[in-house]
Amino acid sequence: MRNLPPTRDLTVLGIESSCDDTASAVIRHQPGARPAILSSVIWDQTALHARYGGVVPELAARAHAEKLDLAVEAALAQASVTLDQIDAIAVTAGPGLIGGVLSGVMLARGMAAATGLPLLGVNHLAGHALTPRLTDRVEFPYLMLLVSGGHCQFLIVAGPDQFTRLGGTIDDAPGEAFDKVAKLLGLPQPGGPAVERAAQQGDPARFALPRPLLDRPGCDLSFSGLKTALLRARDTLVAEQGGLRAQDRADLCAGFQAAVTAVLAEKSRRALAAYLEHAPGDPVFAVAGGVAANQPLRAALEDAARDTGARFLAPPLALCTDNAAMIAWAGIEQLRAGHPRRTFVARPRWPLDQRAAPLIGSGKKGAKA
Repeated sequence: MRNLPPTRDLTVLGIESSCDDTASAVIRHQPGARPAILSSVIWDQTALHARYGGVVPELAARAHAEKLDLAVEAALAQASVTLDQIDAIAVTAGPGLIGGVLSGVMLARGMAAATGLPLLGVNHLAGHALTPRLTDRVEFPYLMLLVSGGHCQFLIVAGPDQFTRLGGTIDDAPGEAFDKVAKLLGLPQPGGPAVERAAQQGDPARFALPRPLLDRPGCDLSFSGLKTALLRARDTLVAEQGGLRAQDRADLCAGFQAAVTAVLAEKSRRALAAYLEHAPGDPVFAVAGGVAANQPLRAALEDAARDTGARFLAPPLALCTDNAAMIAWAGIEQLRAGHPRRTFVARPRWPLDQRAAPLIGSGKKGAKA
């Protein structure tokens, strides 16, 4: 395989298939210059999973296997480059639904074997965590909130592979909770946008929903109990009225969204306080993940950053959710740092902070988060 000096210009192909987005992208970077996203192809599977109320892993893996090579072809065509002009291939090696991760890894291994290109294994969460450097050239260290369907954690990002976790969810991630609440209320998937739309017409004060873990110190989060409280409120309404009215749904959604927002805003303030103890010269609070698209939540996080004197940063939505541009960029970061991850296996679990105790426990496959 080719030897790539970390100081040379780099063009990297990225492949992402950790959940239900089949993605490929090409990134070009010259040292000292702003990275160029030459292409970014993202094919979602929303229609495929809609009838099931959530992602079905077996169906997702099969769809990835059918479309990944086409996504790569589309990304190369969109970027107007050939494989001969690619310097390396970066692929998500975990964490995620193992069938999807394996689909991407096997394609990438085959391409690397056929072309002799260096192959880099990327942690999907690192891709999200390093996105502010792709979009805004942020300097280390910065505070990152990953808030998505499968993950939620506060990280101090001090280098391409230097992550300190300040806290995270001990059960359901916010995006997962939004999806489950939407299902409980008979709203369509994906649940986040559906709940946000319904909440616009609702009264957030009608139901006294809890703010979990705000009575405890630290930055850990919990949303399972909040979801259960909403379920009980729904069942009480159904028992009293014989069903749910449209306004009931709107009020429940508004109350749930307000509770999630309040918890994340307060925990963000605590994480910012811990981060600022490191005395960063230009403090930055960045957020990534699909839930970051929620407008009331984003506004609350901006207020938390402003109150502590940190700059708030949220990448464009297309780069907040799962995409391959962040994977290609994380590969470039590895190469620039001089320690590319060329030996790797597909992993369903892969914590960024290897020193932190597991949030949810661990088993034979390793720490869950």
